[in-house]
Amino acid sequence: MAAALESALQAAGPGLRPEAEAVDAVRAALAAAGDPAALGERERARLGAFLRNLAAGPEEPAGPWRSLFLEGPPDLAFSALTDSLAAPRSDWRLAAVPEVLERFLRQGRLSALIWEQCQQHSRPGSAERQDALLGRIVCLPDLVGNSLLGRSPAVFFPQHYFPLLGGAVLQVLHNVSASLRGGLDCSVSFVSHILGKVCVHGRQKEILSVLMPHLMDLTKSDCIWQRICWRLVECVPDRWMEAVVLGFVQRAPGADVLSRLLGNLVVKNKKAQFVVTQKMLLLQYGCTTAVLQNLLGYLSLESLRRALLIKVLQELLETWGSSSAVKHSPVEQQQYISKAILICLSHLKEPEIESCRQELLTSMMEGVKCHLDSSLPQIRRLGMIVAESISSKINTDGPVLQFQYEEDDEARELKSLLVQAAPLSVLPGLPDNNRNENADAALPPVLESNGKSPTATTHVMPDEESDAELDSDDDLTPYDMSEDKELKKTKAPVYIRDCIEVLTGSEDLDKWEEAVKALESLVRKNPAAAREVSVELAKILLHLEEKTCLEGFAELRQKAQVAVLTTDPIPVAQYLTSQFYSLNYSLRQRMDILDVLVLAAQELSCAKGHGKTKNSGAQNPRIQLLPESGSSKDWRRIVDERIKSKTRRFAKGQSQVEQPSHPNEFNSLAGHFFFPLIQNFDRPLSTFDLLGEDHFVLGRLVHTLAVLMYLAVNTMAVTAMGKALLEFVWALRFHTDSYVRQGLLSCVSSILLSVPAEHLLQDVTEELVEAQSWLEDVVEKDPDGDCRRLALQNLLLMENLKKKLETAPS
Repeated sequence: MAAALESALQAAGPGLRPEAEAVDAVRAALAAAGDPAALGERERARLGAFLRNLAAGPEEPAGPWRSLFLEGPPDLAFSALTDSLAAPRSDWRLAAVPEVLERFLRQGRLSALIWEQCQQHSRPGSAERQDALLGRIVCLPDLVGNSLLGRSPAVFFPQHYFPLLGGAVLQVLHNVSASLRGGLDCSVSFVSHILGKVCVHGRQKEILSVLMPHLMDLTKSDCIWQRICWRLVECVPDRWMEAVVLGFVQRAPGADVLSRLLGNLVVKNKKAQFVVTQKMLLLQYGCTTAVLQNLLGYLSLESLRRALLIKVLQELLETWGSSSAVKHSPVEQQQYISKAILICLSHLKEPEIESCRQELLTSMMEGVKCHLDSSLPQIRRLGMIVAESISSKINTDGPVLQFQYEEDDEARELKSLLVQAAPLSVLPGLPDNNRNENADAALPPVLESNGKSPTATTHVMPDEESDAELDSDDDLTPYDMSEDKELKKTKAPVYIRDCIEVLTGSEDLDKWEEAVKALESLVRKNPAAAREVSVELAKILLHLEEKTCLEGFAELRQKAQVAVLTTDPIPVAQYLTSQFYSLNYSLRQRMDILDVLVLAAQELSCAKGHGKTKNSGAQNPRIQLLPESGSSKDWRRIVDERIKSKTRRFAKGQSQVEQPSHPNEFNSLAGHFFFPLIQNFDRPLSTFDLLGEDHFVLGRLVHTLAVLMYLAVNTMAVTAMGKALLEFVWALRFHTDSYVRQGLLSCVSSILLSVPAEHLLQDVTEELVEAQSWLEDVVEKDPDGDCRRLALQNLLLMENLKKKLETAPS
């Protein structure tokens, strides 16, 4: 048979247009030879040259040449067709070759090609042949698209071709299964190479959407299919392993399915182990919570993999407890690591917890300290939740850590990760009669007495209580006390000096409460009297501590401080700013000083008169000055309005009603608020180090300076303030705390919005050029998302400023 094929190929002759008789002779010889795999190397080489001559000739061959490509050896036919795509363009080839390729795909010849390579894996030269075919198979859409200049048939579109390739791979795996059950040897290495290269080209979705549903179903109860699937992923080369593992992990519906598909891949393959235990958990943070649960659940389902689960938890806790990681990692990554830690804890068994209890305790103490030292409330709360969870795991019988923080959806989601959710199918259901009894037992007595069945109370109230029911007073109508007012035993003070006397020396707590409540209104009603004792009042209020559980004490004290400062601004501002850098003050008192200065400056500059009120639904601010007040919302709102006013628009909607103007009393006072605060920030005290451990107060100071700078718009000192603030920003621009960096970027925004463009150009041109370079670096490299957004906003403001100066008349 081989001799007949040899003679037919010799008769065809190389380099000439094959006649129809030659094509028919070769077809007949191939049909007589039977299995194309039985051809020798010499016959294969001659047949390959003949097919290439057919597909790449200058004229279309005569006779049924297309059938020769669909009936002959699939690897030789596919290679000849793909080679012709790169040959010099010919009109007949542009139409005929893609048509033959399409028929090649639709008739299942691609699966025959792959199956042939699985059977010939041990033949000489098979590795080189498979490498050549691999590139052609995976890159076929690109080859056809380049040859036809983008006018490819639909079957060669990637979204159509790769699912078709997935079907061919699945057919080959069925052949492998049948071969193994028949006792024959074969290899899935070539299939693994195809899967790896397709995934690394970014087509995991297309091919795995076809493969995974069938593999999940076939591996449920068939150990041979499980072995095939495990071998399929184990034979993927290391350079493509990451893409394949990511594809499986992201698309598996559960940890048990992932365990069936991957087996002990992470134990056998070092690259897969690195991807699963290092890259996906510590170097990336893009996986969803469900993917994290699948990944860590997969590690927990087998004894050989549980050692990796313990190792992963230790490395996660080491990262979580690293002060450098807390400072330099994005908030999103720290949330991701916290979720991974909680999921790991949920999979730990009691003997494993016992073996590493001391290590968990040490990691918890180090990590919670780093998180509580952070200036960002999200980071602090993450530390609290994770520390509480670790404490509850290692101290099941004793006291556990408990923190106070806001319970929102994010906190509840994190806590839910500590408990493994049982499948819905195993949750026991209550019988209908039990559910009815429980529902009836939960009915409040009020509902039962309002027209419900009288028998409903018989199983709620015992018989022995019926006599007591007759003597009860439940049927008496209560008095309406909704408008009643509490009788005051002590009258409110009438004079400011009376308040001072009560706040400094009186032991009567009722009088003390009335004095705290009345002080703000007294100061505003009697400004002349308040100015006589303004500094004394400021000192008393700064040191005032709560003696009783007075509701809203902090707010009442703050309002009184603001009233004193706005009534007599210069001496009180001088006193407060001097005390900010003095000894023997707590951090809370220093932050109170900053808050009072900001609120008073806003009131003096009439910032609240612009736009809507502070409860107008402004966006959550990036600058946080008073978590319990609305001053930061005012700041964000007025900055946004200022940016909007400086933005050119080509279409204008409904005109807004112009707000009434107010005199800016802050004009002559801005320097008294601003310059004393910026002078001594780099001078450490024995109890206060802004550039050291007290970076949270530094962040509040920076944000305060940003607000004061913005409120100083149109004042005489605004240019000097802007120049000094820009130098201050430049000195701290590389601070490690993200809250401080956010404040520095807000300072730049305030400078660009408040200082006149002409003055910026004249006085700080070089500084602005250097600042622009720094802002570009922040946009590209800063790990904090808010910092990147603020830096981008500043660059846009600079661009608008540049355009404004270019269009201004000279």
